[in-house]
Amino acid sequence: MQDSPPSCPLVVGVDVGGTKTHLRAMAGEDVVADRVGPSSGWRPHDTAAAARWLAALVHESLPSGARPAALAVGAHACETPRQCAQIRAAVQELLGVPAHIVGDAELLVPAAGLDKGAGLVAGTGSVAVGLLPDGTPVQVGGWGAVLGDEGGAAGLVREAARAVWAAHDRGAEPDALAAGLLAAFGVPEVPALGAALEAAQDVSAEWGRHAPVVFAAADAGSAPARAVIAEAGAALAALVARLAARGVAVDDVVVAGGTILHQPALHEAFTAALRAAVPGARPRRLTGPPVLGAVALARALLGETALL
Repeated sequence: MQDSPPSCPLVVGVDVGGTKTHLRAMAGEDVVADRVGPSSGWRPHDTAAAARWLAALVHESLPSGARPAALAVGAHACETPRQCAQIRAAVQELLGVPAHIVGDAELLVPAAGLDKGAGLVAGTGSVAVGLLPDGTPVQVGGWGAVLGDEGGAAGLVREAARAVWAAHDRGAEPDALAAGLLAAFGVPEVPALGAALEAAQDVSAEWGRHAPVVFAAADAGSAPARAVIAEAGAALAALVARLAARGVAVDDVVVAGGTILHQPALHEAFTAALRAAVPGARPRRLTGPPVLGAVALARALLGETALL
């Protein structure tokens, strides 16, 4: 491939997720590069290392001789505007092109083809993001599986364990939820669940992979499991309500993440709770890859640069 002509500049979008990274480079409507790989080595809290990682990814992914005109990145664990700005400055210095770095959840709204709205992710964890009228980003939730991430896979398992312990304390016989968690964690009785959860090396991943147990138990008639799912849906709706209370436009809520998109019970609980909490909000499933949001942001950045 040759360099893009001036009338058709090459833009690069990158979605750096917790486990995988998706880069797409486009010249007009033509896809110049499309690469999905692991996010291993991504160190967002080390500015220099993060910038070098991104620069190397761009160089390795583009055809020989191709040079981007603009780069936009949605980055996992880029948690504050200050942190993102530091990475942006460092990667601009390395690549010599305009760059824009945001948290990965901020890709959802532009990926859906919208100019404004809220993005909600419920995958392993959960978070909601949006922009104030002046463009200031706002993030709520996303505090990790131990203390937060309600509605994400790991948070569902944590709350399911709490529900099982509460039933045990009341003297109830183990139900489908208790039986499922005992089998998933390989322990013989409810009191042993605590040690099994605490033994996890990677809490989010190791707890979260057992979330299907909660939905299977609900399907089997477990009242505690159904309550956990209903509460998770309400917690996700509460994230959107917090954004609205801070001045973010939430008329459209772009929803992404494997847990909420692949588990109808959670999606239904969220939409029902959202109708009650923020009546004017419209949930929209994200149907394309989030990297499309990064491409859109890169194109917008190129347009802004042309006006300078």
